[in-house]
Amino acid sequence: MSLTLHLGALWPVLAPTLGVALVLLVDVALPKLRQVHLGLAALALLGGAAATLPGLRLPAGDRLDAFCLPGGQCLYGATSLTSGLQLLALGAAGVVLALTWAEWNAEERGSGRTAVQVVLLLAATAGIVAVPAARDLGSLLVALELATLPTVGLVALERRRSRETVAVEGAVTLLITSLVSFALLAMGAALWVAATGTGLLTPAAAGAAVQAERTPLLVLAAVFALAGIGFKLSAVPFHAWTPPTYGAAPLPITVYLAGASKVAALGGLVVVVQALAGAADFTLVAVGIVAALSMTLGNVVALRQNDLIQLLAWSAIAQAGWMMLPLSAVSNRAVHAAAGYLAVYVVATLLAFTVVLAVGQAVRIRLGADEEEPDEATEPVARGSAGSAGHTLEDHRGLLRAHPWTATALAFALLTLAGLPPAVVGLVAKVVALRPVAGDGTWWLAVVAALNVALGIAVYLRWLAVLAARPPVDEHGLPVRSADDGIKVTESWSGPHPWVIGLLTALLVVGSISPVGIF
Repeated sequence: MSLTLHLGALWPVLAPTLGVALVLLVDVALPKLRQVHLGLAALALLGGAAATLPGLRLPAGDRLDAFCLPGGQCLYGATSLTSGLQLLALGAAGVVLALTWAEWNAEERGSGRTAVQVVLLLAATAGIVAVPAARDLGSLLVALELATLPTVGLVALERRRSRETVAVEGAVTLLITSLVSFALLAMGAALWVAATGTGLLTPAAAGAAVQAERTPLLVLAAVFALAGIGFKLSAVPFHAWTPPTYGAAPLPITVYLAGASKVAALGGLVVVVQALAGAADFTLVAVGIVAALSMTLGNVVALRQNDLIQLLAWSAIAQAGWMMLPLSAVSNRAVHAAAGYLAVYVVATLLAFTVVLAVGQAVRIRLGADEEEPDEATEPVARGSAGSAGHTLEDHRGLLRAHPWTATALAFALLTLAGLPPAVVGLVAKVVALRPVAGDGTWWLAVVAALNVALGIAVYLRWLAVLAARPPVDEHGLPVRSADDGIKVTESWSGPHPWVIGLLTALLVVGSISPVGIF
């Protein structure tokens, strides 16, 4: 049996993969040139992003295929939607690389890990990019694990000695979750092959299983597969790993988990749901139930959080419900609605996390909380969430007055997640996500989603109110953070933060002016 490769279609995946090989080779010869390692990673991500452009220009119904069998079936296929998801993942990885650049390039303890961290980032990104284009079980399973396992290493590689134990605990939590989800996916894959007689993920294969009266096996395959992917998407009831891992990981890696990794999860879900289209109605009901539970639990618990990392973690769970919502009514419009919502969520979440990271670094510098070895007084902070030192709601009190442009950018991200004007792109994303559900007549799910709109608004307005509040004052009525003692942009926010914040804000503003192209 011959296999036609069509390597040109694979460049979005090959570019970060080749970046891994180049970084490893350079590290053997020149291990101390951290700047070169980071530069190669940036070029690899940029090359992968450029390679998605031919796919983005494809007309509806066309796709770029690779690994094609003699019968015409292909194991890799990139449509314009797939290429959009790939570009989103590569862009999110680029933002994370920019946020980690100064730390990974620094002359300090752990700087010898730079090559390892860069390789893990590129390898995970290659897996993420491959997931939406997978058209068979083998490719899907391998790509999902490649997207996950290197991220475990990134979570564990914490450079601050005071947080090493916490980071390892978070990595173990993520690893255990990954193994459980892989076991569920593997079981689903075995049941799919038993039901359809093939490893190809196509509606024709599912339809043949229904005609052969193997629907029960097909339903079981769908349930196991969706459960396995639900772990990676942080959907309820498979969400338990998300808050502890977000809080334990180095914050830029938390950004990666909240942004780029979600592309792999939703991409895998889209592949499975499209393969089941019209063959297992029970699966679509299950997607709707999981979406409703995720939205509700995520918003309710987020309302009680003062730690911003935990708030954003529970927000990610709620937003996972919104991503899954349109997929409860499988259609081409529903799939594009889910992908469009993911794009809006990723950009807004990256922006929110970037501001939180910048403010947190500034507060810790002001308080002198970045020491290598914590004493008894600082131990509770060191062992807490990453948000416990400089990442609480109270740390953002009065930010709008102190740094209006940065606070405005954060406010725009929060309004986008809430779906409130002037962040029109967030509002349109929610309307487009609801439209397939209403069109399909699933009114109970539409009502739950509408109630969660109100809950989500409460979550983000609580944060917005703190931004606009007056800064705290001492017993003499003077600001606790004076102009001489407070957070200084020139000293504490140096590096890529202003550029990243500006770029992400511009994307949301442009999307709000003309959101049609996103959906």
